[in-house]
Amino acid sequence: MNSKNTSPLKRLLGVRGMGAALTAFVGLILIYAAFGIINPTVFSGQNILNLLRSMSKYLLIGIAQSYILITGNIDLSIGSMVGMSAMIVATLMTHGVNPIISILVALVSCLAVGVVNGYLVGKFRLPPFIATLGTMFVTRGVAYMVNNNRNTDAIATGVGKETGDAFQNFFYYGTTLGIYNTFWIAIIIFVIFFFLLSKTRTGRHIYAIGSNIDAAKLSGVNVVVTTTKAYLVSSICSCVVGLILCAQASMGNMEAGNMYEMYGVAAGVIGGVSPLGGTGILLGTLAGAAVWQTLENGLNMIGAQVGIQRVVIGIIVVAAVLLDVVLRNGEFGKKKSK
Repeated sequence: MNSKNTSPLKRLLGVRGMGAALTAFVGLILIYAAFGIINPTVFSGQNILNLLRSMSKYLLIGIAQSYILITGNIDLSIGSMVGMSAMIVATLMTHGVNPIISILVALVSCLAVGVVNGYLVGKFRLPPFIATLGTMFVTRGVAYMVNNNRNTDAIATGVGKETGDAFQNFFYYGTTLGIYNTFWIAIIIFVIFFFLLSKTRTGRHIYAIGSNIDAAKLSGVNVVVTTTKAYLVSSICSCVVGLILCAQASMGNMEAGNMYEMYGVAAGVIGGVSPLGGTGILLGTLAGAAVWQTLENGLNMIGAQVGIQRVVIGIIVVAAVLLDVVLRNGEFGKKKSK
């Protein structure tokens, strides 16, 4: 009876993490409007298209890190997997390997890292910071070694201009319905992993581990398998971002993806994903990625220096985490007073 009488708005706000996600969306609108007033070019169609394309990389990295954060862990190897993916696919293509095979090799390599991360953290109980710090160095080392410690030539030198252009258009420069393919790729992946997290048993287990791992074990949750699944999601998203960066540059760069693991944390946290685990939804990550890119785009268009951009975004990230801690302490206080 109570659920039937509850208004749709209250049911919406009752969804775990929805309040923080809606707050991030409101912040996004205000930030975008403010920059648009200062510089009306922000509202131009081409700028919006560019913003959506650039945001897509942050959204994918945000999804990768959000899955891990919700389990109460972290993945420092994300940026290095991005670089490894870009270098593997570019190196193979410059040697004439078919793009599909090159992509599969890069994907399998990233998935292997995800399995290692999952078992180190879930089975052997290594602190996630240490475990993924190790794989971060290993994967970045692989990114350097695959082409003998140098960036690759243009991918078209191996597979030909037509095939190289097709690869670049599919992942970065091409459009569908007037919007860059990069955005559509990110949205399709977002929908898939949003469904997995919010509508499946695996998603419930991910939240359970992040909320209370001991209680999750007693409830029959396979912590090793679930943790590994979360790290595999991170691997898939990181691999795709590597493909996007490779298509954007038309070559492999050994430093591709540098610091992207922190960008993923920022996108998730700004959108309400708690670094303490157990809280947050991917709608919030979508909003967080949009806020991040809007800030970067807007500050750039009004002539702010890169240093100022980083300071502003850093302050917002710290404020978001501080708000999460304050709210959690408030909830704990209520529980104790009962």
